[in-house]
Amino acid sequence: MGFAKRGAVALIVMGSASGCIPSSPGYDPAPSVPQAPPVAAPGTPPATTPQGDGVTALPSAPPAWEARRATADARTVAQGVYTVRAGDTLRGIASATGAGSEAIARANNLPAPFTIRAGQRLTIPGGRYHGVREGETGIAIARAYGVDWSRIVSANALSEPYILRTGQRILIPGDAAPRSAAERAAAFRLDIDDILTGGEPAIRPNERPAVAVASPRRVLPSTAAIAAPAMTPGAFAWPVDGRLFKRFGAGASGERNDGIKIAVPDGTAIGAAADGTVAYVGTGVPGLGGVVIVRHGGGITTVYGHASQLLVQRGQAVKQGQKIALSGESGFADRPLVHFEMRSGRTPVDPLARLPRR
Repeated sequence: MGFAKRGAVALIVMGSASGCIPSSPGYDPAPSVPQAPPVAAPGTPPATTPQGDGVTALPSAPPAWEARRATADARTVAQGVYTVRAGDTLRGIASATGAGSEAIARANNLPAPFTIRAGQRLTIPGGRYHGVREGETGIAIARAYGVDWSRIVSANALSEPYILRTGQRILIPGDAAPRSAAERAAAFRLDIDDILTGGEPAIRPNERPAVAVASPRRVLPSTAAIAAPAMTPGAFAWPVDGRLFKRFGAGASGERNDGIKIAVPDGTAIGAAADGTVAYVGTGVPGLGGVVIVRHGGGITTVYGHASQLLVQRGQAVKQGQKIALSGESGFADRPLVHFEMRSGRTPVDPLARLPRR
């Protein structure tokens, strides 16, 4: 089963005409923040709620792309040329033309610190530009326009840390022909790469992402962007002790598996392969059923699929070997399995190259 894709958000710090590109201006629409579920008393076992496909999970707010839907209200900008005047800033030029500051910098090969000067003629790249609102995710924006998020990533040369900023203008590629909301939603299909590169909510230009929490009882809201771990993990451990059922790469029938499949009894405890921060918990990835995604330092991510019960929360710090889920046969599994996937940046890698030999 293939889930690979592409890259993410390049945030350009903006300054004056004689210095750096200034920070993007923020809309501050005073968004409605989804309420986290009540915190249980100490010592109370955490309750679980049904997620569909026979999967249960801890009570939590919906993912950010469900909690904060984006509106397809991009401004169409014509290709043009702008002559810089004394006192102009790149941010001001972007605001006047409707194009994104980052797009203008890329189109004119402006090197850091992105200095512009009076009399300089700047190419203004045409296209549809979406103004990012607080709390919006790349996934929600892609769904609003019915465009694959990977295409938006490529069109905007987005990169780490994959967190959008309020007021940022991003280019929406593709045909601007209007379609119904149902048609746009049907054109978008969520996968692991979308979650890793477009799953975090936008924050204000000077805001920092939230740090991980130690307990699943302290639930971070959907609108909180979560900081990735800074420490590079050491050795990885097997998530379960079972029989290797399917290897990484192309299968006999040509389908691609971005991880390995491990056959285990139903209800087997799944352990985190290394210390990290939970980036996603849910059933939104077709085929994988119950999924936990854990970010580790050094740009490494691990994915655990086909679970029957999800035992951690997004934004929770976990330790190597900590129980994060129970195995099952959710998704496209035809027997109790654990799908275990490892990525370096956005690229799936063979977990067997990083796991201890058996």
